[in-house]
Amino acid sequence: MSRFKRVGIIGGGAAGMMAAATINENNPEIKVFLIEKNESLGKKVIISGGGRCNVTTGVQDVRILLTKYPRGAEFLKRAFNVFPPKAVYDWFEAHGVPLKIEQDMRVFPVSNKGKDVVGAFENLFAKHTTEILYQHSVKQIEKIDAEFILYFKDETTLTVDAVVMAVGGQAYRQTGSTGDGYTMVEQLLHTTTELAPSLSSLLTTEATARDISGVSFSKATFTTHGTERHEFTGPFIFTHFGVSGPAVFALSALAAFEKFAPENPLKVTIDIIPDIPQAKALTVVRNFMSANPTKFFAHTLHKFVPMSVANTIIREIGMQSYIQNKLVKEKEIIAAVDWLKAVPLTVVGRRPGDEFVTAGGISLDEVNPETMESNICSGLFFAGEILNVDGYTGGFNLQASWATGRVAGEVISSKL
Repeated sequence: MSRFKRVGIIGGGAAGMMAAATINENNPEIKVFLIEKNESLGKKVIISGGGRCNVTTGVQDVRILLTKYPRGAEFLKRAFNVFPPKAVYDWFEAHGVPLKIEQDMRVFPVSNKGKDVVGAFENLFAKHTTEILYQHSVKQIEKIDAEFILYFKDETTLTVDAVVMAVGGQAYRQTGSTGDGYTMVEQLLHTTTELAPSLSSLLTTEATARDISGVSFSKATFTTHGTERHEFTGPFIFTHFGVSGPAVFALSALAAFEKFAPENPLKVTIDIIPDIPQAKALTVVRNFMSANPTKFFAHTLHKFVPMSVANTIIREIGMQSYIQNKLVKEKEIIAAVDWLKAVPLTVVGRRPGDEFVTAGGISLDEVNPETMESNICSGLFFAGEILNVDGYTGGFNLQASWATGRVAGEVISSKL
């Protein structure tokens, strides 16, 4: 018999739903209260992946998987060995949600409907002992002896003997992830690290981005030149406000705690031909120019980039728009290749509303990674984004939520 008979799970997102489902299936004698401030479960889950729900990743090697987390990788080792992406995949298929792995290794429901993912939990809860308390907001948690008293904003209370904090971070505030959990657990002597938005698009001051808005690159290397140097290689797109896409999201995660604004910008450079060394690029340019002296210089640069970008480079380095190769000076050749290898950007902000996750959270040295139970307060568990854990885009954040929720649920439902 489990040492817990009544469990309160605060937060009906990915981590909370998985913790509740695990308890239901492993030890149905335990009474589970799933507490959700919204009128429905899994709002953030449903809208993830553009509404398709990027359930997990196709990356199976846990060692490789852990490299996708700028914060919390070491902490997640045990959880990922307990509930790796393959186990997550199999769990959803077994619960009536067929999945597919796309070419970029992201995993989605075959239906492309995020609501089907949440529906699997709703169907399971309807058959078990989970009582879902919709539109309930916990304002305070108090522990008296071995019990926890949850105080709701409507002045009612609930007494349980274990609590799972799965309230998320403070990203996507419209889905209910408003950061309330940090305050509640601080009352139980836990520490919250510095918080920042992650996985954001970036706002830039240059007209360059707007001029070539919509142009994308399948591979480019971004480098920050701030208080710390961060680098990431991947696909991105120029937008009317700056830059976006997987590489940009990852860079914003790495640089989540960099402070930048219009009055304190962050310098970033992009190598848009990362697989071609500068010396080789110069050789290719010079050889093409020698063989085609009457062609416009833009056509030379077009060997590397779309024509719209080639024309932008010519304008950015102060050259004439239509200039033949035979008239281009050596210093202009070098300047053009320099631009290809280090597109200059002045970053002044993060794109509002694009913060999918929160960087920072409950200090990991206060939580047992083997169990997800607090090292400070017995019977208090953590799962999901409230922890100081976050990953890149590609299903990695949901994978962390499923896995930590699973571990918490297994420990709570254990009969040992």
